[in-house]
Amino acid sequence: MSSLLLGGSVFIIAVVAYFSVSKDALSQYDLPLGQRFVSTDPSVVEQSQKALSRIKAKVRAATGRGAALSGKKRVDHMRNVMDNFFAHVEVKSKIISTTAGTVRAEWVVAPNADSSRRLLYIHGGAFFAGSPRSHRVITSKLSEISNCAVLSIDYRLTPEYTRLDCLKDCQDGYVWMLSNGPEGGSQAVNTYVAGDSAGGNLALCLTAWIRDSEKRVPNAVVALSPITDSRLASPSIKANLESDVILKSLAKQLSWVPSMFISLVARRLAKHDTKDPRISPLLGDLSGLPPILVQASDSEILRDDGRRYVNKAVAAGSNAVLQLWANMPHVWQIFDPELPEASEAFEEIRLFLERHT
Repeated sequence: MSSLLLGGSVFIIAVVAYFSVSKDALSQYDLPLGQRFVSTDPSVVEQSQKALSRIKAKVRAATGRGAALSGKKRVDHMRNVMDNFFAHVEVKSKIISTTAGTVRAEWVVAPNADSSRRLLYIHGGAFFAGSPRSHRVITSKLSEISNCAVLSIDYRLTPEYTRLDCLKDCQDGYVWMLSNGPEGGSQAVNTYVAGDSAGGNLALCLTAWIRDSEKRVPNAVVALSPITDSRLASPSIKANLESDVILKSLAKQLSWVPSMFISLVARRLAKHDTKDPRISPLLGDLSGLPPILVQASDSEILRDDGRRYVNKAVAAGSNAVLQLWANMPHVWQIFDPELPEASEAFEEIRLFLERHT
């Protein structure tokens, strides 16, 4: 019995030590804090506060209806919510359905966009929801400000498929885009990659794969509120739990889990080793990457995922920039033009892409 107790104690100590070391090893990348954007114009602040009140009410109503559901019904409900949340918004761009190799996709092309300039967009949705349709506000705006034809891919989703299946579709879509445009086969002159949340994770994982496989490297990469550590180990996961309007309902399901077991739960959710850089780009080699812009909100749970990624990339010699907005919801850019800070964020993206063309 004593040997059994001793063995159990050693195991518990080993587990605690493992997670403590894993988390502490990345705390060196908690500084610097990044560029901060805070509105001081009283009229802009008032407009923003009114818009945020409407957004919060709409999000609560949409997510609340699925609170009593579970399993596949809950997944189907969330997918339907995301696909229709912005159905009322008219976009300026032309939408062209296509197949990027074997991946369903759509071209989003703003008036007068140059089809030789191409941007691969990877939508968010916690890997289990979202589609090109749900993110047309962002893809249309990106086509407009970047003068690019945007290829928005409908990658396979979890839980039906694995996280590596999601990434494989992004890889295939990017390679296809290099030699295919909205009008048919033609070589791209300039290429870019962008994504939000889960799509930001895939965009960064894709970027590392492009470097390692010696494919044509994109001119620049943009990640909006990306998940970079799939172990859910960043401090803001719990620190910003109450202030994150969008992800609060999802994250609260994990709030009861002791810190040392969070990564075990995360691994179960991912159905893959969360230490694998193919699903946790923060844990990989961040040297030799193209210019990367990360935008996040100070008040969202994924703030430190972006911060740690950028600071580690800079330490590795890559050109990476972190921009943080105060009091914004997760992926607030999708609320353009309702939120003035969304327009401000897109202007920063435009300038970043322009500098790296």
